[in-house]
Amino acid sequence: MKNISITNTPIKKLSNNQFVDTIDILAVEEPLEMRIEYYENEILKHKSISVTMRTPGNDFELAIGFLFTENIIVSYSNVEKICYVPGTDKNVVIITLQKDFMPNINKLDRNFYTTSSCGICGKASINAIRVLYNNDFPSTACKLDFTVSAELICSLPQKLRKNQNVFEQTGGLHACAFFTLEGNLIELKEDVGRHNALDKLIGAILINNNNNNIESMLLLSGRASFELIQKAIIAGIKMVIAVGAPSSLAVELAEEFNITLIGFLRGDKFNIYTGSQRIVI
Repeated sequence: MKNISITNTPIKKLSNNQFVDTIDILAVEEPLEMRIEYYENEILKHKSISVTMRTPGNDFELAIGFLFTENIIVSYSNVEKICYVPGTDKNVVIITLQKDFMPNINKLDRNFYTTSSCGICGKASINAIRVLYNNDFPSTACKLDFTVSAELICSLPQKLRKNQNVFEQTGGLHACAFFTLEGNLIELKEDVGRHNALDKLIGAILINNNNNNIESMLLLSGRASFELIQKAIIAGIKMVIAVGAPSSLAVELAEEFNITLIGFLRGDKFNIYTGSQRIVI
């Protein structure tokens, strides 16, 4: 079965001081448009809400995760169905909402445009998400008074890398994963955009409800940006671990919402930026 997340391309490779014709494997990047259908005063309305550059695969999870983390829906039960729009090469999805559910209209009036590099731009302050912290994410969220050993934290990147199937072939994708507090992998998603990978992850949990009330940690394969911490907050996550650096606003946001934020996790070293009381030696 063809993997829609990767493609082959002919290249010239410099090897031993000469060019060699060979084939390289690339991560696919294509636009995905998300549309919703909802009822207002018994009238079915249609709205295009986002275009994002993503790696094809897990598109329905991506759409559900995006709607959830943007507070357009508050639960997967708000969704009646989701499908591709016929004739669009699977690059347009339409999410039909339940007739008795009214989405956040103010959110629908905002024009979303995301790219694989910057996430959703224009959120200038922490105040932008305080009103979103009221959703119905399955109980993946950690309680406040847990602790995790530093040794366990250091073991997570190797487990992530071992399960990054597309990254293994292309070297060009971000990954996000939920782990139990015991270090067991719950779910992992990959995408050319780090914010898309997290939306896919959150969407998968919402759709499958497969966490069975397991408390979890979020591991990011790259840096921790404001947008990623925002999405973690909406999902109720209390520990975010990044292989790369956090931004200043990500640190402020984690502090505001009592999240343990770890960055620069490499080998047996990492930095704790907020919530250090949850990490033990």
